[in-house]
Amino acid sequence: MAANTDVARFLADRFPEYRDFRRDIHAHPELGFEETRTSALVAERLAKAGYEVTTGLGITGLVATLRRGKGPTIGIRADMDALPMDEHTNLPHASKTPGKMHACGHDGHTASLLATAEALAAHGNFSGTVHMIFQPAEEGQGGGAKMIEDGLFARFPCDRLFGFHNDPRLPLGRAALRAGPTMASADEFRITLTGRGGHAAMPHLAKDVALALSQLVVSLQSLVARRIDPLNAAVVSVTQIHVGSAFNVIAESGWISGTLRCLVPEDRSFLEAGIRRLARAQAEAAELEVEIDWHDGYPPLCNDPAAVEDAAQVLASDAAPVSFHEADPILAAEDFAFMLNEVPGAYVFFGMAEEGQVPVMVHDPAYDFNDRLIPIVAESMVALVEAELPG
Repeated sequence: MAANTDVARFLADRFPEYRDFRRDIHAHPELGFEETRTSALVAERLAKAGYEVTTGLGITGLVATLRRGKGPTIGIRADMDALPMDEHTNLPHASKTPGKMHACGHDGHTASLLATAEALAAHGNFSGTVHMIFQPAEEGQGGGAKMIEDGLFARFPCDRLFGFHNDPRLPLGRAALRAGPTMASADEFRITLTGRGGHAAMPHLAKDVALALSQLVVSLQSLVARRIDPLNAAVVSVTQIHVGSAFNVIAESGWISGTLRCLVPEDRSFLEAGIRRLARAQAEAAELEVEIDWHDGYPPLCNDPAAVEDAAQVLASDAAPVSFHEADPILAAEDFAFMLNEVPGAYVFFGMAEEGQVPVMVHDPAYDFNDRLIPIVAESMVALVEAELPG
């Protein structure tokens, strides 16, 4: 497969424009379901480029559709939301809003998909239909699920679906993906134990929740270590322990909370049952009352093997400006998983680390997206569209 030189030239000529667009979004970050400004900017440009634009899907999400001749339909998705954190980059385009920052690169994802869409409209060689999906609220709020609830795939059916994310761990110019489970589920739990308070000097007259919670934290670590196949990645992390108000008081109640991450769906249900079972057993042993609050988060992100095989051929060819290798699974979560549960597809990681520089990971207050990645992603995704929808 050969590169589309017209697309490459188009993207190179307009690189300053896409860079400035990305930096403008970065300076004006919007949290999940608040991306009205970002969505409006994208909608205006894609309407001018000849796309049919539908807004308000998933509250602030939008879908831009381009149809050319007969053929299959594919979707390409990017996220738009920022994180609720302060920025410490001191860059000229740093966030102008305290407590909000594009610390995960969704500003770059939005600019990259915009560049993909405009390049495809101007010089794409394909036959079929493309839906450009700009999704809100990826950062823990399930914007992907909300778009599906609002009829995303009923109104805009897709035969295949592709998404992407920047990866500061990989060098600029490298792309990676893998078949099967690639990113983890992310569930939250909070376990509250209630007993009888008392004087610290007379513990026999109380029912000590601090001791029981401490034993429970240790017991939970045995679930992955001794009940899960070592080849299946999973983690149970207790991240908060709250108990007591004074050094000489045995508290009446206390709680722990944390997260469960799994790559394998069967492990996810098994570990939830195990956490509940250990919490009830610890409470019964200490004669305490127990309350378990569980929040199902994102499911594991599982790439379709056939879609991965086809995408890998494109990314490893001369059609895309990247080198390709198989990705390692990670236990971070991504709500593109909801969409891949509905439509077969694949999620691609694009490296953005410059040679000789120490990479700054996403969710770090010193993070910034590498603008040089925008045309790399756009040219790669156009090549993927042209391969999926041969003209």
